[in-house]
Amino acid sequence: MFKLPRYNSPMTQVIIVGFVCFLNPGMYNALNSMGGGGQVDHTTGSNANTALYCTFVVFGVIGGSIVNLFGVRWTIFGSGFTYALYSGSYIYLNHTQKGGLTIAAGALLGVGAGILWAAQGMIMVSYPREEEKGKYIAVFWIIFNLGGMLGGILPFAINFHSDKKSLADGVYIAFVILECLGAFLSLALCPPAKVVRDDGSSVVLVKYTSARKEAIEIIKLFLNPTMLALLPMSFASNFFYGYQFNCFNGGIFNVRTRGFNNIFYWGFQMVGSYLLSFLLDKQEWTKRKRGLIVFGIVAVFFNAIWGGTLKLQLRYTHGPTANEDTDYPGGSIDFTEHGRAAGPIILYLLCGVGDALYQNFAYWIIGALTNDNLKLSRYAGFYKGIQSLGATVAWQLDAKKVTFMHQLIGNWVLLVISLIPMFYVVWNLKDHVNDAIPDDDAVVTGKEYTAEADEKVIA
Repeated sequence: MFKLPRYNSPMTQVIIVGFVCFLNPGMYNALNSMGGGGQVDHTTGSNANTALYCTFVVFGVIGGSIVNLFGVRWTIFGSGFTYALYSGSYIYLNHTQKGGLTIAAGALLGVGAGILWAAQGMIMVSYPREEEKGKYIAVFWIIFNLGGMLGGILPFAINFHSDKKSLADGVYIAFVILECLGAFLSLALCPPAKVVRDDGSSVVLVKYTSARKEAIEIIKLFLNPTMLALLPMSFASNFFYGYQFNCFNGGIFNVRTRGFNNIFYWGFQMVGSYLLSFLLDKQEWTKRKRGLIVFGIVAVFFNAIWGGTLKLQLRYTHGPTANEDTDYPGGSIDFTEHGRAAGPIILYLLCGVGDALYQNFAYWIIGALTNDNLKLSRYAGFYKGIQSLGATVAWQLDAKKVTFMHQLIGNWVLLVISLIPMFYVVWNLKDHVNDAIPDDDAVVTGKEYTAEADEKVIA
């Protein structure tokens, strides 16, 4: 008989944070993957994303320390409303054609997103036991990408009978409501110090931290050889979104078909993540063997995807504008044109599979380095911060009207470069990580903390 996990179990907490991300970053991803935030002119959306990722770079890197200092619930709660503000700003853009509010909202969203993703990464990779990390990553990724699927259904349904080139106000209002719900849902998270595994152990020994200590530890990240080796992986891990969403999905499909495509882009991410978890948690293999096999799969799959994308890109040079349609042969594709639509749609959904494989593997590598929650919150923040630096560059390339072909080449080259140091890190993984207990008078088990102290620690 199916039994629900305990409220304070690691799995319950990962499920809750998964639904928070379903309603916040998941909705953002759905909106963003429409191309230009659902606007016919991608310039404002690309500039807003540039502003977003500029602040995300900073707050991604320091986000883990902010979470360590203030706890997960209230930091995620405040972060959730920055997503709602961003989506709501597009209503103003629809009626005024002035992009200042959207760009400012994007910058604020970068602050919230950096903190939220640092908290999420810590929960996802430090709460489970070593042999379960692939499963927990997959559970989160599946729930999270349900948000992208729902976000694809909304514009597809609302714009089904509309020939507008930009999304209607109703779509943006729906996003705002869902994102506010996500913010409030974060309050259901259990204080980390009370999270207990099924064997009765706290998720890890915990201690108080301080702003001074966190500042020192952030500096150490940039002196850590392993973190430096993972810089290209982190930089490349979201770089391709600008091309895939604006140049591919936004470049050759009409509005309702973009929403239709995103149902499958995010849906097939769940499939890729689920299948990968079996390899990442296969205990018959050493950690290095698992890592090398998955590395090979990721490398081959991603290169095949970019090869197929290059073949498609050779057929057109630009997407739709205010004055003319895309120069893709036959104009913008509608999903009902089966002969024209099938190939590009399948390729686009495979891009979603590739995204899931790459990012799930990246999180697994980070989780394989340590079991210390304080370290993992910083590692996750470092990953998201450098990831955002890459995204900043990518979105600005699109905003500056860099040709689609040059964006594609840049993405492919960056991917190949990232694989080399990634291989080095995987090759040097150890089967078991023994994190030393810090020599600090404040080190205690999670069960010894009072309720008042719960939100001041990371367990």
